[in-house]
Amino acid sequence: MPAFKPFILILTTFLSIVGLAQNTPNTNRELIQNNINYHLKQAQHNLNNNTYYEALKNLDAALAQAQKANLQKDIALIYAFKGKLELNLNEPNNAITSLNKAIKIQDSIDDPVNLAKSFQTLGLVNLKNKSFQKALNYFTTSKTLFKNVDLEDHVAEALLLEGRTFILLEEYKKAKIALKEAIILATENNELTIKTEALINMAITCHNLGYLRKGLEYAKEGLHIATINNFTSKRNEAYLTLSNITNTLRKYKDSRAYLKAYLDLSDSIRNLKKEKRINTDQELNTSFLEVKEELSKTNEKLKMQEIENNRKTLISFLSFALITILSLLTFLLYKNNNIRLKTNVMLHKKNGELLLAKEKAELASKTKANFLSTVTHELRTPLYAVTGLSTMLLEENPKPEQIQHLKSLKFSGDHLLTFINDILQINKIEANKLDLDPTPFNLYKKINNIILALENSAQDNNNKISLEYDKELPENFIADQLKLSQILINLIGNSIKFTKDGNIWIKAYKINKIDKIYTVGFEVKDNGIGISKEKQAAMFESFSQGSIQINRKYGGTGLGLYIVKGLISILKGTTFIKSELGKGTSFFFEIPMEYNDGEIINEKEVNYFNTNKEDIDLEKIKILVVEDNKINQMITKKILAKMGLNCDVVDNGEDAVEMVKEREYHIVLMDIHMPGISGIEATKRIRKFDKTLTIFALTAVTIEDKMQEFQDAEFTDIIPKPFKQEEFQKKLYLALSEKKEL
Repeated sequence: MPAFKPFILILTTFLSIVGLAQNTPNTNRELIQNNINYHLKQAQHNLNNNTYYEALKNLDAALAQAQKANLQKDIALIYAFKGKLELNLNEPNNAITSLNKAIKIQDSIDDPVNLAKSFQTLGLVNLKNKSFQKALNYFTTSKTLFKNVDLEDHVAEALLLEGRTFILLEEYKKAKIALKEAIILATENNELTIKTEALINMAITCHNLGYLRKGLEYAKEGLHIATINNFTSKRNEAYLTLSNITNTLRKYKDSRAYLKAYLDLSDSIRNLKKEKRINTDQELNTSFLEVKEELSKTNEKLKMQEIENNRKTLISFLSFALITILSLLTFLLYKNNNIRLKTNVMLHKKNGELLLAKEKAELASKTKANFLSTVTHELRTPLYAVTGLSTMLLEENPKPEQIQHLKSLKFSGDHLLTFINDILQINKIEANKLDLDPTPFNLYKKINNIILALENSAQDNNNKISLEYDKELPENFIADQLKLSQILINLIGNSIKFTKDGNIWIKAYKINKIDKIYTVGFEVKDNGIGISKEKQAAMFESFSQGSIQINRKYGGTGLGLYIVKGLISILKGTTFIKSELGKGTSFFFEIPMEYNDGEIINEKEVNYFNTNKEDIDLEKIKILVVEDNKINQMITKKILAKMGLNCDVVDNGEDAVEMVKEREYHIVLMDIHMPGISGIEATKRIRKFDKTLTIFALTAVTIEDKMQEFQDAEFTDIIPKPFKQEEFQKKLYLALSEKKEL
């Protein structure tokens, strides 16, 4: 015990000095803080009494104190509020000076929220000065900053101000885009004031664009919200807008009624001008209280930081006490050494378990890929028989009562094949195995062709499809048109399926342009059954639909939208959904596309065997079919016979090699999975003595998984089973035509 007495004495002295340091006030800091608080209270008192210029004087005094202590954030906030007050006092030049000083400091200390607010206020000053382009730039900057910190209510306000400025610049299409987004965000965040003003401005925009009926709807909705929430000035704006639109529509009676309501309400507002001024003052007071609260918090943090610095200074003078404490800590660390060793052993064990789990996950991924490849082959092989036989029977004049059964059989086979292809495409998306294939195409024609292809499905549900193509958007682009077609077919097909006796609208519009890259917006909208809010979040997940009942009623696998999301992501785009139960659904997506200023060359139509038999002497053509499945042998042989082509059939790779050695063939159709040697091995053996023979891989395996093996074996081309007969004919025809030319 006596050995610890010196240590206890030193430690007690140390803690006493530190405690004394903590209780010693910083006279200079406290005096400055008291002065700032005094002037802020005086400014608040001035605002309450509507003596605004006195409030400005007290703000200047508080600013001088903050500058004295170099409190940068406080200085910026006081400048920002001065700018707001000077704007309301109609002193735009002073407001610009104050706000620029606030912005400079907020940018240097990385204060994005207050920086965005200052830019927005600066935009309002320029709007008041009628410098519309400058105002627009400031509003756009504030919107970007608010988006970066996820302040959606402020983003909605910035979008509204953008839209108002575009109207003043008479750029109505851009105003429409900004205001539409503002309405969506304001609705989601229940910002009724912003939503009301955005609706009225959208009505003005539609009026100027000539969309009078739509403008009338927006104005009436804005009037309704303004009325039930007692937004007097907004209600007055709505009356004037409605009067102008109905006058253009030649509904003069309605126009006069709205104009009378506007004039009556304007008189009431003038009579209540004094009351309105008081309301404005209350808004200024609220803003001032927020600034004051933030200033107090900042000063309190700075005060605590200075106390901490003083403590560190004292600690440096008492380092000898710390040495004693470290000696004690050394003893404690020694005592706890066993615990640390046990912890290390546990960590090593956990690391081993994690490595094992990682290996299992990788093995599971490989097993999944192998499983999909095997299952695909096993399903595609019988599907080749189902789709092939049903097509052939339909072409062979079946009995009338059999036609519907055969069509149902073919539809079921096609549906199952679509489902298999969807699963494989999802697997490619998740494995990041889908590559982009950009080609020149005409976007307007592409969308029209998709609509024509889906027209029959739409008519089955008594739906009408309409296309709206932005005049500012060019038609010729370079992009992956196949993936874009898949996206649009899925979305439009989805709308057709869930809409009956309704309308489906497809819109394509320009969002922005940088050099030759356009950001193109697409919207697929319907007035079908809609989607509830709780279900919307899961709509882009795999095997997801609105409910089990919807799945049973409307059919489908729930994979389409999941594939859409994956394809849009691959195309470096974004997507979102807007829907209301019972009122319809809108799917939006945006993708970058390169403008093509060159000429698009249309593919020439290829004539196949049924139209130009004289091109090739079919009787001399010899084809070898290598296929182990008896049903598939029969189907392939019949398909070739219908084209007027003769063939020999063998059921294994060894016989195929011998047949090619003994006889001369023009084409070999080679299956892959067979007893004995595979089709790949048989092709490799043939290539050792015949490099020019046309060999098609007629296969049901997943092509991407075997692509390298196919290339190594030197196949001429690949035809996946079950194949479309038109594509099959085309490949055979082109191959035989090339041989004729040679």
